[in-house]
Formats: sequence, structure tokens, C-alpha cells
Amino acid sequence: MIGPLAKGFALTFRHLFRRPITVNYPDQKVPMFPRYRGKQVLMRDEAGLEKCVACGLCAVACPADAIYLEAAENDGTVMAGPRYASVYQIHKTRCIFCGYCEEACPVSAIFMGKDYELAVYSKEDFVWDKTELLVPAAADQTAPLPAR
Repeated sequence: MIGPLAKGFALTFRHLFRRPITVNYPDQKVPMFPRYRGKQVLMRDEAGLEKCVACGLCAVACPADAIYLEAAENDGTVMAGPRYASVYQIHKTRCIFCGYCEEACPVSAIFMGKDYELAVYSKEDFVWDKTELLVPAAADQTAPLPAR
């Protein structure tokens, strides 16, 4: 009974003066591996227009059926090309972060980011729509809307 207690104290004493390996999380972030796939984002092109042309290949390639989109023709009211996704949703409770959506996109509109802080408080917040996924347009870019 004394032997295991002494072994425990010896182990504690050995690690007492070593450098800690923990990270002060909110202030310091752990660097992600280069191949890590986190939160998806919808990209914009150089002119600030949405890259997504609503081809639907990402939704077809998704093995978990986590992506839903509806295509629409642009009437000049949206900062997008002639065809865009009017509804684009990703259900995070279904997503398995496989990256097939990124590989299937012909115009590189969807990108798997490095963000790993994906916690939410309600299950309704796990459905991310286009407003949460789309990269904000740069403030200094004042691109005119494309003509029909």
C-alpha cells in the first residue's frame, strides 16, 4: 500500500519541474496540420462575385447527403455570375469532413478551411446557409453587377 503511493509521488515529483505541454486555449491556438479539413467556406473571385455556379456537383459527390442547393438565374440583383445558388445549405450534423465537395467543384467555389471551433448551442445552428458560408466581399472592391 505504501509502495504504490510512493511510486505515484515519485512520478508527480519527476513531472513537477518539466515544461508544461498544455496550451492556454483562448489566447493561444493549436496549429493545424496542413491536410486538416475544417469548416467549409464559399469563395469569391477577384471581382468580388460569388464563384458558385450552382452546378450541384458538390451535392452529388457528398456521401453523407449534407449539401442542399437551389440554382437560380441572376437578374442583376445579386453579386454573382449569370447563374448562382439562391439556397446553399450544409448540414453539419451529417457532414463527415471528407473533402469530396471541394474536389468535385469545377470552379473551386467551396474550400475546406482550417477553422475547428464549430461548437453551437442548439441543433438548428448546425444548418449553415449561404450567408454564414460565403466569404464577405472586400470593402474596397466596388465591382459593378454583371449585365444580363
